[in-house]
Order: sequence, then C-alpha cells, then structure tokens
Amino acid sequence: MEPDELLSRITRDPNICHGKPVIRGLRYPVATVLEWLASGMTPEDILRDYPDLEREDLQAALLYAARLTEVKRVELFSR
Repeated sequence: MEPDELLSRITRDPNICHGKPVIRGLRYPVATVLEWLASGMTPEDILRDYPDLEREDLQAALLYAARLTEVKRVELFSR
C-alpha cells in the first residue's frame, strides 16, 4: 500500500476522541496503537485482541508517527 493510502486511514474528527488522530474513525487513537507496539505487543497480538483493526492500520500508525518526527521537534527526557 502506498504511503498516502496508509495515511488516509488516519482520521481526525472533533466528535471522536476529542479530535485526536484515530484509526479509520474507529476510536482507536494512533497514540494508543503506538503504545501497544512500544510495550511489546506484536502486530499479531493486537490484531487478535482487536479484530476490527487491520495490519495496514498498524502500518499507518507507524508511518503517521514517522511523519510527525519530520515536522515537530520532540524533546527527549534525559536521565
């Protein structure tokens, strides 16, 4: 799937999750999907636990996050 097609899976609507970016309007915030992946859940785990999601949705969340790093400076916490 082309990048633009993947990104079209990410939607924003002020009436859904306070306007946060979500997957296909399904009320799964992109941030939540990224946190699942960061916590160690595999794509297979996520797709099994949330059958209304598709593999391309996970790819879209990752691409969305990657694109954000190109336009926004993110401060990292130092330890």
